[in-house]
Amino acid sequence: MHLHSLTLQDFGAYQGRQHLDLRVKPKRPIILIGGLNGCGKTTLLDAIQLVLYGPRARCSGRGNRAYETYLRESINRAADSAKGAALQLEFSITVEGRSRTYEVDRTWALIGKNVRENLAVTIDGRYDATISENWAEHVEEILPLEVASLFFFDGEKVEQLADPERAAGVIEAAVHSLLGVRAVEQLRTDLLVLQRRQRLSSEDRGALEQLHGLKAQKRAASEEVSARETELDQANKRHTEAEAELKKIERQFKRAGGHLFEERLALEAAKAAAADRLAQAQKSLRGLAEGAFPLVLLRDQLATLMEQTVQEQEAHEARQVVGILESRDAWLIDQLPDSVPAAARTALKKKLTVERKKRAAAADLGLDLDLPDNLIQKLSTLDEILRADEARAAELLEAADKGAHELQQAERQLAAVPDERKIKDLIDARQAARDEVTVARAAVEQATQLFAEAKARQARVTADFERTREKQALPLVREEELKRVAAYAEKARATLERFGSALLRKHISSLQVAVLISFQTLMRKSGLIKSLRIDTDKFTIALTDQDGEPVDPSRLSAGERQLLAVSLLWGLAKVAGNRLPTVIDTPLGRLDSRHREHLVDRYFPYAGRQVLLLSTDEEIDENLLNRLRPSIAQSYVLAHDDTTFTTRVGKGYWWTEGALHAV
Repeated sequence: MHLHSLTLQDFGAYQGRQHLDLRVKPKRPIILIGGLNGCGKTTLLDAIQLVLYGPRARCSGRGNRAYETYLRESINRAADSAKGAALQLEFSITVEGRSRTYEVDRTWALIGKNVRENLAVTIDGRYDATISENWAEHVEEILPLEVASLFFFDGEKVEQLADPERAAGVIEAAVHSLLGVRAVEQLRTDLLVLQRRQRLSSEDRGALEQLHGLKAQKRAASEEVSARETELDQANKRHTEAEAELKKIERQFKRAGGHLFEERLALEAAKAAAADRLAQAQKSLRGLAEGAFPLVLLRDQLATLMEQTVQEQEAHEARQVVGILESRDAWLIDQLPDSVPAAARTALKKKLTVERKKRAAAADLGLDLDLPDNLIQKLSTLDEILRADEARAAELLEAADKGAHELQQAERQLAAVPDERKIKDLIDARQAARDEVTVARAAVEQATQLFAEAKARQARVTADFERTREKQALPLVREEELKRVAAYAEKARATLERFGSALLRKHISSLQVAVLISFQTLMRKSGLIKSLRIDTDKFTIALTDQDGEPVDPSRLSAGERQLLAVSLLWGLAKVAGNRLPTVIDTPLGRLDSRHREHLVDRYFPYAGRQVLLLSTDEEIDENLLNRLRPSIAQSYVLAHDDTTFTTRVGKGYWWTEGALHAV
């Protein structure tokens, strides 16, 4: 936005038509307007706001007076009240890449006792009736009032920002209005209004109420299924835990010998049976010992005796054979014919004699006990008896060993049987665990049945719902469409909320840097402040010095606080892109000479693309004028006539040739 000119007609102290050309030049952004106190500098600022915002303008001279009263009293006292007063502001803005020139004329006059006001807006030389009638809304799109108050400021605004407690509200309003945060909030509000406007017809609502009722039943059935399923899961879990607990107690019961306690009767019976088997085996062994079995110990001697008996029998038989052979051999020799040669007869006789001698030698024993002939049979019978007794004895010994082992094992197990008093608690705990398993198993069965019933109900309700939904398809579609719009609106509102928060943080971060740089640029104590933070919730300012210690803004001097306020406004302008004109009214009141020089050298030439600087001769004196001169595009002086109490606008400034001065 760029201001071209401001024309005042019988407004306040300005009598007649007073015109100010406000156009700037490249690298010369300053319009310097000088005037003594009371000459009407602030009236110029009021005029700009009044022509733009009418009854909403924040004019310094209005106070609490009604707008009509303010307009009546703003007509110059020397002017004809029937003709009234007029303000005209010409400016240009860029819309969609195209520059458009606005001329806003606000006039008012007294008609009887009433004030009649008229507003006419011309755009690019053509009167626009629609915008003229709706100017209050249109100007908010061009330059919102909240934003204008940050660029059209006087000493009061600077003083307000210099107060740490009041500055937070100004900063909050500035960030929200100037940097687009408020637009995001307004969009969220508009979306909320859109959500609330989504309505169905009464017929559709009735149809959908029935459908929603069934849907509620379906949801309830589904919830019941979920609940029953949860109950079943819990019952199964309880049953599993009960089984695990029972197994745990069973193991403890077994480690404590409980199983032996329960088996003690069987163990005692086993012990008695083992003892009986052992006794029977021992008795049978004793019976064997009473018979021929002990002769087993003389088996070698019996074998020797058997051998001796056989030898004696064989010797006896051999002797009998020798006697018979001797008679036979003699008979055989006698039977030989006489024709047998004597030599052959002798040889045969010799051979038969040798054979008899061999047999006689076999019958010759070293020891002859003269044992009875039937002893061999008796010994053979005894051997068979002993062999049978040996086999029987082996069986009995094995049975005795087994019985002894079983008896020993039974005695050992019986010895390990605990006392009933020692395992009573475990017996009770095991019984309780068994009872819990029984109860848990019953609970599982019941939960399984209830779950099946809930599933069946869910199937029935779902079928009813689906049939009804098919009948109410159109109302449902319309409802879904409205819900979709509302959901998208809500989603957009949530996104805008996040975007607004992110935008706020981003702008606050940028503003902190811009304000700190501006403040450090303007301060003559270059090392006083190292960092500056703005709270994103409370919008309060926190300063820290070079040592990282906090600096209370209220502890700064009045001049330093004023520079901090100017830095805030400058920082806001930087973050906003310096796209708006800046009007500064008497900003140097409480500053010392060094601070004034810093403002003149470092701020005014860079405060914006167009800077209207309203000053007294003491604020911008001859020295500061010379420092500021390279940046001045236009300069004016307000000459006030103390006799007529009127002010005229003249070209130039004090200490410039041909300048108009006060009379």
